[in-house]
Amino acid sequence: MAYNESQNDAATREKAINDWLPVTSSRNAKWWYSTFHNVTAMVGAGVLSLPYAMAQLGWGPGVVILILSWVITLYTLWQMVEMHEMVPGKRFDRYHELGQHVFGEKLGLWIVVPQQLVVQVGVNIVYMVTGGKSLKKFHDVVCPECKDIKLTYFIMIFASVQFVLSHLPNFNSISVVSLAAAVMSLSYSTIAWGATLKKGVQPDVDYSYKASTKTGAVFDFFTALGDVAFAYAGHNVVLEIQATIPSTPEKPSKKPMWRGAFLAYLVVAICYFPVALIGYWYYGNNVEDNILISLEKPAWLIATANMFVVIHVIGSYQIYAMAVFDLLETALVTKLNFSPSLMLRFVTRTIYVAFTMFVGICIPFFGGLLSFFGGFAFAPTTYFLPCIMWLGICKPKKFSLSWIINYVCIILGILLMVLSPIGALRHIILTAKDYEFFS
Repeated sequence: MAYNESQNDAATREKAINDWLPVTSSRNAKWWYSTFHNVTAMVGAGVLSLPYAMAQLGWGPGVVILILSWVITLYTLWQMVEMHEMVPGKRFDRYHELGQHVFGEKLGLWIVVPQQLVVQVGVNIVYMVTGGKSLKKFHDVVCPECKDIKLTYFIMIFASVQFVLSHLPNFNSISVVSLAAAVMSLSYSTIAWGATLKKGVQPDVDYSYKASTKTGAVFDFFTALGDVAFAYAGHNVVLEIQATIPSTPEKPSKKPMWRGAFLAYLVVAICYFPVALIGYWYYGNNVEDNILISLEKPAWLIATANMFVVIHVIGSYQIYAMAVFDLLETALVTKLNFSPSLMLRFVTRTIYVAFTMFVGICIPFFGGLLSFFGGFAFAPTTYFLPCIMWLGICKPKKFSLSWIINYVCIILGILLMVLSPIGALRHIILTAKDYEFFS
């Protein structure tokens, strides 16, 4: 009797915690929520550097890698959506829960959580800097004769918005912010390729590799490989997004989630492919690492695009931060036995936003470092961990189509994980002299 009572108490406490945590507290999301959450998570401001990556890859390899990355990550996204409820009566609401089921309680946690945190916290810091830089560009374009203001202050202005928004309780409560961000990502991508088309092919366009030596061209290729591949990082929050969709045995969440996620991937293609291909086609190897810089004029359009980038990264920051908040709050209430409260949430989230702001201010070149460290986390979580988990759960027959596809994805993913940090490390060494702390 006493045993049953303690079991009931534990179940009641677990339910109370789940009803409070950001990922599991609201399970009434519609299928289209997953569309704009996934677009917001996937399409980073990095889309504007895709023409530059194409210039380092060249036409043939560039187009192949662009399409291959889209196809492989769409496949691994489908796997994750399917695996969310693959075990009858259980939902894997978080990436690490799926990892624990496949690799074991402790090992699963150690394999998934550090990589997930590198991606999520890393992306949040980069978005702090990106938001600040885009605000600064907007200010400089709108008011060229104004006094120059340090990037630090623009990062603080961007962070002030995040301090407010980070106190929204769960994924569904940030859906309006996420929708605005998704619309903005489509808008500034369209501005980037539309204005390029208007400007026309440059008279001295050149499609050869810019590097003067063969070695330089190879290293640039590796760097660009990472830039294209890491344009798809949304897998780190996909299970957390799916957890917000209602599910019953008759109507599992995977159907509405997949409909939303597939539509999101079509939007991603509409954002990525025209920007990458038109940008490279019109500017060749003279394209800047941000295509908006190559455009230069008209000033009002460049200012508008930069403001769209700011609004988009406000939403993107929240999508990735919400998954981190869930991880932190889970640890605090389950491992450290804090009681779920508004004050706990307020303090935790405020400290986290302040931390990402502080790192962004101290190391505004963090994006360059992330391409190196991120290589060890982006590639596994997006390209091959879902395949390994799929093989562990579904156990397809040796040399069957599913088995072959998964092993091909794993091999390509591991190659990516090894090669892209090599290029990124060389890029860091070459550009380190330009790095400035507290700029």
